[in-house]
Amino acid sequence: MQTTLELLEQALKQRNASDWAAHLRLTPSALRTARTRGHLSPAIAGALAEEMGLDAQKWIVIAALESERESACKSRMVRKFLTGAAIAGTLMGASGAATAAVANMTQAADGLYIMFNHKC
Repeated sequence: MQTTLELLEQALKQRNASDWAAHLRLTPSALRTARTRGHLSPAIAGALAEEMGLDAQKWIVIAALESERESACKSRMVRKFLTGAAIAGTLMGASGAATAAVANMTQAADGLYIMFNHKC
């Protein structure tokens, strides 16, 4: 899984959307809205991942990168999570942010602080 929509699809194999919404204390339309938008919010992605036994921090980073508009800062953060420059060009597309975040999560904690507290 590399995108929050893939995370949601995996979750929906375990429970239906209504059950997840009730379990996470979300409005019934929250997951439908996320699917329409094409990504989960960082809070929902983290909570869903945690309930599924996955790394919530990783999914929060992926969701944050997915929700950003294309910019120099986003590109910089995507590159920060890459393990090798050779794959940089292939990961810069719409799902590239999620793929890049998965590529190297050892720097995720440092990246979270920079991403949310540092001006580009």
